[in-house]
Amino acid sequence: MTPAYQTGATPIRLERSMLFVPASRWAVIEKAAASAADAVCLDLEDSVAINDKVSSRANVIRAFQEIDFGQRVRMFRINDLETPFAYRDLIEIVEASGGRIHLVMLPKVDSAADVVFVDKLLAQIEAHCRLSSRIGIEAQIETAAGFLSVREIAQASPRLEALIFGPGDYAASMRMPSAGIGEFDQHDEIYPGHRWHAVMHTIVAAARANGLRCVDGPYAAYQDSKGLEQSCRIARALGFDGKQCIHPNQLPTVNTIFTPAAEETEHAEQVVAAYERAVAENLGAVTLNGRMIDAASVRMAQTILHKQRLIRGATT
Repeated sequence: MTPAYQTGATPIRLERSMLFVPASRWAVIEKAAASAADAVCLDLEDSVAINDKVSSRANVIRAFQEIDFGQRVRMFRINDLETPFAYRDLIEIVEASGGRIHLVMLPKVDSAADVVFVDKLLAQIEAHCRLSSRIGIEAQIETAAGFLSVREIAQASPRLEALIFGPGDYAASMRMPSAGIGEFDQHDEIYPGHRWHAVMHTIVAAARANGLRCVDGPYAAYQDSKGLEQSCRIARALGFDGKQCIHPNQLPTVNTIFTPAAEETEHAEQVVAAYERAVAENLGAVTLNGRMIDAASVRMAQTILHKQRLIRGATT
């Protein structure tokens, strides 16, 4: 479910799972459009060889023009702004298919200025093409500079809709030894805690303070179902809305973990109902199953119920 652009508010989009597909591989794009993913991202950056970057734009344009993505969120990732490809990625693709694109993903965001640049360029293209809806931006936080600038990045543009953690490039930027992108290895056993906690918690806080979504980065070992599940549960515990996927086989696990369980939804409904009864009866405090319920309890419950309504709306 992707409603039309809402003035003054971040559009409501379901992004439990975001499937990354190389823009250079047409057959994979077609499969992704019919997958169980909530969102599909056609990638022009890391998954595309340098010699294929320019020619792959044609696949992105064709995909948005010809393929029925259903209710899935449609986006593409441009190349790093430090490369000679990024601005042409935006101009060529948005001019040709802007009316069919929901979001542009911006990699390696180091500062608010990066978001502002893309915002202004998109605004000019939209005006030139007379597009009726505004294309949103999702910013990847995957460098040391980006981590230190998350607060400013999250406030950089009303076009910004989400912050995304990029564990692979972040590890490289921080010179943190890592065996694979987003994976657990011997270094996680040595470090007395969760190595990504600081940056992930900061991304969630910056997103929530500014009404944005937040999505965790991929888990590269797509055959390691146990590791993927652990990674998803950590991300959800920290408050992330969903997770990027690099293989369709990861989608069922990701969708399940980022969907409130039936017992969670039932408890949330009970909390809201109990609190509403207490308010109606002018009671100062109320308990449910041996626990005190207050306004904070209700806000947590309402978060779960909102997510469940969004999921139901997208699947009906």
